[in-house]
Amino acid sequence: MSGRWSVEQVLALAPDAASASAARRLALPTPWSEVGAASGLVWGLCAGSGARPYQTIVDLTGPAYKCSCPSRKFPCKHALGLLLRWAGDAVPEVSEPADYAASWQQSRAERAAPKPRGERDEVAAAKRAEQRTQRVAAGLDELDIWLRDQVRSGLSAVSGSYSHADPVAARMVDAQAPGVASQLRRLSVVPASGDGWPERLLGGYARLHLLARAHGQLDALPAELAATVRSYVGYSVPRESVLAVPAVTEEWHVLGVRDVLDASVPARRTYLRGAESGRWAALLAFDPQGMFGGKPDASLPAGTTLRADLHYYPARPPLRATLGIRHTEPVPAPAPEPTLDLADQAREWATVLELDPWMPDWPAVLRGVPVPGEPRWLLAEPDGTAIPLLLGGVDPWALAAVSGGRPVTVAGEWSADGLRPLTVWHAEAAVSL
Repeated sequence: MSGRWSVEQVLALAPDAASASAARRLALPTPWSEVGAASGLVWGLCAGSGARPYQTIVDLTGPAYKCSCPSRKFPCKHALGLLLRWAGDAVPEVSEPADYAASWQQSRAERAAPKPRGERDEVAAAKRAEQRTQRVAAGLDELDIWLRDQVRSGLSAVSGSYSHADPVAARMVDAQAPGVASQLRRLSVVPASGDGWPERLLGGYARLHLLARAHGQLDALPAELAATVRSYVGYSVPRESVLAVPAVTEEWHVLGVRDVLDASVPARRTYLRGAESGRWAALLAFDPQGMFGGKPDASLPAGTTLRADLHYYPARPPLRATLGIRHTEPVPAPAPEPTLDLADQAREWATVLELDPWMPDWPAVLRGVPVPGEPRWLLAEPDGTAIPLLLGGVDPWALAAVSGGRPVTVAGEWSADGLRPLTVWHAEAAVSL
């Protein structure tokens, strides 16, 4: 067996300092007998306080551990001591594992093997899906009543509130509609968001009412629109099923990355645009800790390009995708060429909303001059046409420094409220904001 671990690697597995210290004492030959290593396993018998020695096994591929001792620590001191002996070449390699070790390895493999779905499993899955649909429908009926009550009683009662929608959001969680719950939590703080909040709140109410009505007519909707409704309600689509969709393969320019850390589950959005088709794609990665290292859909830096397969989730219009096969690694790319001016981008946004009235924002690449202003900064074109810049978490002076008063290329998220800049290009170098 090649590639034995170092002592440091073994001790790094210890659950606490006491276990590491006890393992060092058990690394001596005295308590051990019938030790061996084969087929990715290390095993041995360790004499303890009882009449029978402890059977200790380590599966190096996990690693995973099994010991007949009563310790509740994982791994126990016996497993660590055995690994220390193995790391020190004190465990011989043999042709076959001991019977108890081989039996444990086989049982682990059987548990890990996917079980074929029988007819009974399919029926049970269909029943669970139907039950969830009914719970969601009942929850959305309650939501619609709540929305009508809010409008009927007037908005003055929630002025300045940070939590007026939280109780009904909790009810949507119970109804298995987490997407609706997230939208309600965002609406909770709107009454305390400053001038214009009644308009923003009523707009949010209207979109939720439309979503509830659309969910009640799922069977009558076109397939892509039904998939869009389901995604906003909170039905998940397995990544495996998305990867089974035919891929779109071309050169993809990575134009912006945004970490949304204040969501119920922190997420990273990565926006790409096809060099040949001009199609947009958004990769989403989620992590409860807000740490996205190692996730395939969260590792692409802005300002690079790669040839890859993207598989789109069902939606109208399609935007969210998942990364399939990478045919090349990301390499630095020149600044993208904006294909739309502000007026054309506004028309594209109208088309997007016609297809998906719940879309919160849409990726865009624009060229203009960042202009300081009160109450908002603007991105302005030479003819004076401008759009407000949404600068939450963004230092506008970094954007101004790159611009130096000259037009710059900016990639970001276009919405009804303005443009949230994510990347600006200084000559050919991408600067993430």
